[in-house]
Parts: sequence; structure tokens; C-alpha cells
Amino acid sequence: MASWNSIPLEITYETFGWLAFFSWSISFYPQVILNFRRKSVVGLNFDFVLLNLTKHSSYMIYNVCLYFSPVIQRQYFEKYGSGEMIPVAANDVAFSIHAVLLTAITLFQIVIFDRGTQKVSKISVGIVIAVWLIAAICFFIALPANHGFG
Repeated sequence: MASWNSIPLEITYETFGWLAFFSWSISFYPQVILNFRRKSVVGLNFDFVLLNLTKHSSYMIYNVCLYFSPVIQRQYFEKYGSGEMIPVAANDVAFSIHAVLLTAITLFQIVIFDRGTQKVSKISVGIVIAVWLIAAICFFIALPANHGFG
């Protein structure tokens, strides 16, 4: 596995990565707190929350698999060379998990709090179903070729 050629570069990379983690993570809280205080999600765009959950879940799956799976890391090195670094850091994994959790909490708030007459659009539901169906098909097609994921 490749290593950093420069300690200052590694420190800069880690610093900016965690700074981005905290900056983006903080952005989730005002909406969750507002919903909780009002006990209402009226005015919140439900399509955005549903699509965001799909986006962050996809990003989390990518980050977690590339960061933790030796099989996937080996495949990455076979394709890009053993001199390359894995392009996922701990802060990427932490952010994507945090984003999924906070987006899921927001979606749960949509279920339990006053919604008024708002609902998720059929187009958004269709997009989410199509995305996860395609992802599942790709996963099951690739499964036999990978001889396990451990």
C-alpha cells in the first residue's frame, strides 16, 4: 500500500478532511432541531430528504466497503496499481455514517411530526426504487465473480 511522501502533506490532508467532516456534519442539525422544537415538518421538502438518504447511503456503502474490505482494496490496487493510495479516509467513513443517521432521523421526524398535507412525490419514490433495484441487481450479478467479500 502506498504511503505519504510528506508528513506536512499528510497532516494537511487529515486536517482538511476532519474540518470538512465537522463543517458538513454541523449543517444537518439546524433542521433536526427546528423540526423537534416545532413538532412539525411543514415546509420541509420530503423529496429532498428521501433522495438525500439514498445519496448518503450510496456514499456510505462506497466508503465503508473501500475503507474496510481487503478484497475490495485488493481489487482497487489491481486496477490502479499498488503504489496508489485508497481514496477514502476515516473522515469520509465517519461523515457518510453520520449523514445517513441524521438524514434517517429527519425522515423519521417526517413520519412522526405534523406534515400538513405534504407527502413524498411519486416521482421521487420511483427514482429511489429504481436506484436501489439497479444497485441490488448489480450487486447480485457481481457477487459470484468476487468469491466472497471478507
